[in-house]
Amino acid sequence: MIWLFLLSATGCTTHGAGQGAGDDAVAVVIKGVENPFFATMRDGIMAAARTNKTRLTFSAAGGLQDTAGQASALESLGAERPRCYVVNPINATNLLEPLSHVAKGTPIVNIDSPIDPQAAKALGVRVTAYVGTDNLAAGRLAADAMARSVDGGARVAVIGGIPGDATSEARIRGFSDGALGRFAVAHIGAADFDRGRAMLAAEELLRSRPPVRGVFAVNDQMALGAADAVAVAGEGRSVAVIGVDGIPEALDAVKRGALSATVAQYPSAMGQLGLEACLATLRGKSVPANIVAPVQVVTRENVDRAQAKFPQPVEPYDDVVADLLNS
Repeated sequence: MIWLFLLSATGCTTHGAGQGAGDDAVAVVIKGVENPFFATMRDGIMAAARTNKTRLTFSAAGGLQDTAGQASALESLGAERPRCYVVNPINATNLLEPLSHVAKGTPIVNIDSPIDPQAAKALGVRVTAYVGTDNLAAGRLAADAMARSVDGGARVAVIGGIPGDATSEARIRGFSDGALGRFAVAHIGAADFDRGRAMLAAEELLRSRPPVRGVFAVNDQMALGAADAVAVAGEGRSVAVIGVDGIPEALDAVKRGALSATVAQYPSAMGQLGLEACLATLRGKSVPANIVAPVQVVTRENVDRAQAKFPQPVEPYDDVVADLLNS
């Protein structure tokens, strides 16, 4: 089989063509791949497409706030007449308008960032399956890791992503719930998922009194920014910093002690599961409406193993969708 991949620097659009795969043509739109998390998600999608000999049209947003550009890219992919869509929206509603133009009955698999179900219903958009991390659970796992890293009653700050982002809000809620009775969430701010902005926010937090003894950031890029601020302030390991995602740079930071932990989710597996869910649906299989992607807390105790297995999960997981495809 011959595959052709063409990458546009402006539109970040990729096309893959597989012989004899026309019946399974899939369109994919995700967030901006300048973020390593979404670049890894793309790689998982592409690998699953090769394994399953799937014809793929792919586009990534120009950035993490390029809501209009992402919607326009999805609309354009409709010209390819895909039989299924995999979508990773920037926010809960920005892809609903183009999805409302999708032919009735075409499966839509939503990965990672959830589409607003009520807004979708109002526009007649039916999501076949959702694949993603249980972000409430990820936040609680981060709280567990923080409780092991700070003294009881310590003041801990939270740095969220873009205000209104469903993923960010769920992780904050899970973390805040997990903090009860163990440590105090003293501040919740936002840094737009940006490392530099998170560093500035953390610098301000480190000057607060009484002192902050922990920082939880809802993604690893911001956690690394907070760790940068801790290093500049000369706080050493007296301030615990925990992120979410498990990107390679964060794993390196955990290994050297700059991060206390990261709650690793697996975008490669998420992308793989999303494409498999499309294919299983097209082949008449009954796919679960909610497919939970694996998560794992990575600390200095297991970081070597996490790095060795990256981008795959540290522990085996039950890929129920692949089982459906192979049944």
